[in-house]
Amino acid sequence: MSRGERAKEYFLQGYACSQAVALAFSDLLGVSEEEIIKLTLPFGGGMGRLRLTCGAVSGMAFVIGGVVAKGKNDKENKKKVYETVQTLCKKFQEETGSLICAELLSGTNATSLGEAEPRTAEYYKKRPCAELVFLAASILEEYFK
Repeated sequence: MSRGERAKEYFLQGYACSQAVALAFSDLLGVSEEEIIKLTLPFGGGMGRLRLTCGAVSGMAFVIGGVVAKGKNDKENKKKVYETVQTLCKKFQEETGSLICAELLSGTNATSLGEAEPRTAEYYKKRPCAELVFLAASILEEYFK
């Protein structure tokens, strides 16, 4: 199973976009799935359901931080991490037209604040999120090859 398929499966199990992408790379991160779930939850819904940066994109950045970033304030490593995130984001944006959750959900009646919609078959039909987490994880998987 590809990382993209794994991320999509996690999303369809009810995980946020950020969690789904990060969980698909849990074996590379060196932390438990429970920690990944906790640490990436705030990035879901475009940062706490504010519909800002797409959670799938934030999940990509989280994985790059966990795999590429060093645990010290190293100027060259910081540059490499930022450049990597920018490259991956550019690929995502070229495919989708945006990095912004609200723009990606345009036309779906998704709201930013308030209660989250129940994850029903209808919810999954009208939202591109499952395909977005698939794309983000696939971009990351290609990067790591």
